[in-house]
Amino acid sequence: MSTERRGAWVVLGGVHLINGTRPRTDDDPLVLVRVAPLEEVRPSTTVVVRWADLGTCEAVVLTGGGRLLGRVLVQGEQLFEDGFAGPALRPLVGSAGSALVPLCYLSEHPGGGYHGYAQIRAHAEDACFVRSTAEPVGHGEVDQLHWLDGILTAHQTYVPQLGNHHLYFRNHFKGTELEYKYTLDPAPDIWEAATEVLRALRAGELPGCRPEYREDFQIWYYDNHLFDVLGPESERGYASFIPSTDGRNILKRKWFAEDSFARREELTHGVDLAPADFADHLTGELGLTVRPMPPFRRVRYDVQCESMRTGHIYGLFFDHCRLIDAPDVVLSQCEVEYLRSRNLLEAEEGEVVAEMDRIDTWMREFLADRGWAKERSFYSKRSFLRDVVAARPELEPGR
Repeated sequence: MSTERRGAWVVLGGVHLINGTRPRTDDDPLVLVRVAPLEEVRPSTTVVVRWADLGTCEAVVLTGGGRLLGRVLVQGEQLFEDGFAGPALRPLVGSAGSALVPLCYLSEHPGGGYHGYAQIRAHAEDACFVRSTAEPVGHGEVDQLHWLDGILTAHQTYVPQLGNHHLYFRNHFKGTELEYKYTLDPAPDIWEAATEVLRALRAGELPGCRPEYREDFQIWYYDNHLFDVLGPESERGYASFIPSTDGRNILKRKWFAEDSFARREELTHGVDLAPADFADHLTGELGLTVRPMPPFRRVRYDVQCESMRTGHIYGLFFDHCRLIDAPDVVLSQCEVEYLRSRNLLEAEEGEVVAEMDRIDTWMREFLADRGWAKERSFYSKRSFLRDVVAARPELEPGR
């Protein structure tokens, strides 16, 4: 193999090496596919490999014991066919090719050794890998396989997350919403605004970030029946009923005295109530003092932004809220929110906020350049509705 520093490889092998369905042996074939380094920074947390973008690659086939089986040049898009080894690899891997999968992305560390990125998603077009090694493993030439035990051990350390769909996600601020807001004035077409942001992320205009892997855009459309929670003091904030597709409701609670960056949040699904019973439920069942606000309809387009360096995922949301009984009353906002993290290694909570601030700075410049918004705020839907009924008292329910 090449002795060039800071090499990178996609390592293919039998799926039993990561799922343990049969014992590992020294005769198991491994395919080391040399690729151009794909990390945004080194080391990253997330690496996405698109097979068609790899071009012509050198693939070296070894046994688990280190015996050379052959070398071949192969086009990236021909490595796999419907989950099986492609034609160029089949003669070298033999019958084991039926179980050949991307095991990891392997990145050479400049100080020696290798970082491993475990495969979490593999598709015909691409695969996603998440770093599983806190420190480099296995010094020596890559084809000596000194790194293999360390990489497979790291995979087993995190197998509950890696071996179960979507369990690699976690939230570093569970139960708390972190969010910046921008009131859009004049309000753009929110579909065009959101897709313009998505296009910018795809083009790499926000360094170190890309659209979230296979979850880059979401659409939402729902009504809100919001109540201003005035007491008890510890319960202040709002409670909003959102009708769901099963005929019941989602109860969304947020706790805050004043509009702020961090707010406690809780969602309760399956609340079986008619709109006429919403207030009684809050006062009688939950013991709250509430004031009904005008119901509104919210249309929202979510761009999901993933940091390849840390694995933290942030939402860049564009919404349009209009009162159901007064459609001329509209609030349109852009929100920047921490959503979740796709990472295995421990991260500092402060890093989440620092990175969010960097993304927010980019978003603020993006909005200002288009004349949509300049000032960041925490202006909540509760504050908007309070302002509405103060200006137009006839819109307050029950008047």
